[in-house]
Amino acid sequence: MEPLALWEQILIGVFGVLLLLWCWPRARALLRESAEAEKDWPALLLPVGAVAAFVVILILLV
Repeated sequence: MEPLALWEQILIGVFGVLLLLWCWPRARALLRESAEAEKDWPALLLPVGAVAAFVVILILLV
């Protein structure tokens, strides 16, 4: 596969900047809301721990 031409690289860069500018207002609002949200670590740690334990059991069974 041949490398991208200069105009293609510039077009991709412009598209990336426009995408960031388009998403920034909502991302800023989401960050503000998440800072104020209730922290619920057991909802994350329980499934991750269950998957880790399952993987360890599978490895021990081999």
